[in-house]
Amino acid sequence: MLKIVQILVILLQLLKKKEVDELIKSASAVKNHLAFIPEFCQYDRNGLSVYFESKSGDQLSSYLRKYIRYLLKVNMENHYGSEWLTEEKVKRREMIAPEARYIIVRESSNAIFDDNAPKEDARTICWTGDGDRVVGFVHYRFVVEEDIPVVYVYELQLETFAQGRGLGKFLMQLVEFIAHKVGAEMSYELLCKTFDSEAKAKLEV
Repeated sequence: MLKIVQILVILLQLLKKKEVDELIKSASAVKNHLAFIPEFCQYDRNGLSVYFESKSGDQLSSYLRKYIRYLLKVNMENHYGSEWLTEEKVKRREMIAPEARYIIVRESSNAIFDDNAPKEDARTICWTGDGDRVVGFVHYRFVVEEDIPVVYVYELQLETFAQGRGLGKFLMQLVEFIAHKVGAEMSYELLCKTFDSEAKAKLEV
């Protein structure tokens, strides 16, 4: 009897693993996660006027790759100190992976750029790619942690002038909405929120 119970437990675990794997695969296969929530694809408040685009790591243009590397260096180099060169190599590999998903933040074409802003706050001048100026991004992925499907936020980077205006919080909420809309109750501690008791027990330790 005990052996039969053990076999059943193993079968249930395999079925659950298959279900979780299929869920992650399905979520990652969606080309445009923002299509689920068009009403949240722009942010106009606190002196900012920006909108969002959905991309995957293998869809990034050379301009976007260069910009992401640049903004990461500006925002993170001092925090990593002497370890930055090693960490930067890791981030470069991560950023172009097909499973890497992005929300690209662009400044609306009708936004007024403040020419009197301090030089360190006017970094959008470096954008040389097509379209409106890019002023930040979110890099996230659908992965499995402790047998729980989760959304893992790898990076949320904004230029200095766009910080402290509620945009970062809005983008985190946007990722949360995406997690719900793709049909799964996903969470991760970095999102500071769990959505069911099982995830809470395993991830909020």
